[in-house]
Amino acid sequence: MPAHPPHPDEAPVRRNAAQSLWRLVEYARPALPRLGLGMVAGLLAALFSLAMPLVLQLIVDGPLADGDASMIWPGVLAVFAIGAAEAIMVALRRWFVLTPGTKVEATMRNALYAKLQDLPVSFHDRWPSGQLLSRAVSDLNRIRRWMSFGLVMIVVNVVTIVVGLAILLSMNWALGLVFFLCCVPLWVIGYRFEGRYSVVSRQSQDQAGDLATAVEESVHGIRVLKAFGRGKHALSTFSAQAETLRRTEIEKARLDSNIWAWLLIIPAVALGLCLVISVWLAAQGLLTAGEVLRFFGTATALAWPIESIGFLLAFAVDARNATDRFFEVMKTENTITDPAEPRTVGSPSGRLAFENAHFRYPDAPAGTPDLLDGIELELEPGETMALVGLTGSGKSTLTALTTRLYDVTGGAITIDGVDIRALTRGELRTHIAMAFEDATLFSASVRENVLLGRPEFDGDARREEADRVLAEALSIAQAGFAYELPDGLDTKVGEEGMSLSGGQRQRLALARAVAASPAVLVLDDPLSALDVETEALVEEALREVLASTTALIVAHRPSTVMLADRVALLEDGRITEVGTHSELLRESEHYRFVISSLEDEERRGRSDDDGIRTTGAETEDETEDETEEVAR
Repeated sequence: MPAHPPHPDEAPVRRNAAQSLWRLVEYARPALPRLGLGMVAGLLAALFSLAMPLVLQLIVDGPLADGDASMIWPGVLAVFAIGAAEAIMVALRRWFVLTPGTKVEATMRNALYAKLQDLPVSFHDRWPSGQLLSRAVSDLNRIRRWMSFGLVMIVVNVVTIVVGLAILLSMNWALGLVFFLCCVPLWVIGYRFEGRYSVVSRQSQDQAGDLATAVEESVHGIRVLKAFGRGKHALSTFSAQAETLRRTEIEKARLDSNIWAWLLIIPAVALGLCLVISVWLAAQGLLTAGEVLRFFGTATALAWPIESIGFLLAFAVDARNATDRFFEVMKTENTITDPAEPRTVGSPSGRLAFENAHFRYPDAPAGTPDLLDGIELELEPGETMALVGLTGSGKSTLTALTTRLYDVTGGAITIDGVDIRALTRGELRTHIAMAFEDATLFSASVRENVLLGRPEFDGDARREEADRVLAEALSIAQAGFAYELPDGLDTKVGEEGMSLSGGQRQRLALARAVAASPAVLVLDDPLSALDVETEALVEEALREVLASTTALIVAHRPSTVMLADRVALLEDGRITEVGTHSELLRESEHYRFVISSLEDEERRGRSDDDGIRTTGAETEDETEDETEEVAR
């Protein structure tokens, strides 16, 4: 796996931190007024802090120098009032910025999720899920913390430093100039730090995404790892990735510690030099004790803003990289979109046609032929068509084209004579429903999973009708086991439905496709995990549904072929034969070879399930008998 996922098709534009972070304005605009108020409150708090040394100077050079004790109390009250005002401003700053940041984070997370839902399957084929997860969680959290604290404090502290230096120069130009010149190297160091830290920070964030992918894969594949005793191997691989991330984090900490060292040493040296000079000036009568106190009070007030430059720079760099990673996804072009002027087919009859349809995957090597190379196939309304072919011939890919999970790269697919690319994706996917071989369920109730394709049943407004559709779909899919689950149809099936067996998941996925009540039903070997008896019951119930629904069924079992009115043979990226099962058995040698292969696979699977091993002679005799019986 690469250190970072592929970038969008266009070459990424390298931006500086300000340009990258400026892109957040489109999401942060509603929060800007409160962030601005937070900055104002922070600036007032800083100004009150800078005003404190002036009051102390007045006390030292006034009542204390004159010996007038009665005038000390007004100064003490002024100090207390300024301190209280500073505390109130700090509290207001935090109150102003707390809520807006969380709202911006929620808005961006919703936008990212919506984008991920909208992007085509080809995007998700390329991007590791852990990279997307890290962007949706840790990166957005980092952006929110920078926006609520880092951005505000950068503005406040920079203004504080500028105002503080102006005060120091106005008090005594020599002392102020020494302090200023000593602080200049900090800006050079900060600039160099930003360039180096940016690279390491991006590596860290990408490696964290890779680590999240490794965790997710291990959790999802825990049964496989345990079954093969490969837990230690997975742990060693994970440990190597974790160690790489640890070294990157140590490098980040090293860079951070280096700038912290300079940020602590240089101001201390500046204060030391100013102390020597101020003592000499006071000895010459050029400075009063109050002025010395005020100078060092102001310089001390600038210590925190100067020292914070390091971690605020690091904070900004992390936020910049998080922003870049966020927009890498958000700016990815969606190649499968709704047309500008969509057409509609209303209530389609279900005529589905492939017209010289071509397809090749975007990352296919140059010069290789199309996976689907001119598919010509037409399904009549209400017809059931079985699609057969050798493994790897492109059957599953062909079915995925019907709902625009991928788009054809040439030719067209039509429903009732209308190119499916001329329909909105929402309308298309109400007319065509799919059930996949790899049945994926969501961590929700059985009811929610089966009625996923019927959004009109969300909520309780049409509960009675929803229950009727649900019962019919479960009956057709022979999924009555759902009623016997702990909470019946309201039982949550767990992440990806892994609390159920493979056959149970397939039956619920089939029920989901049936419940959608589509004009065209596309089934990609939906019965592969069922036992022989259950498969027969499902096929018998399906015949009633398929009598009035156009269906395209990828068949990996001869028994599935029996459901079809006609059979299409996929060979070398083309439909080479179309006819009834009996016709193709008589006329197509390749079809007989494919069917024989399917029978061998089915027999081996059933033998493994039943714990029975047959001899080669018995297998050949049975194959010949079954083939002859089917032909008759």
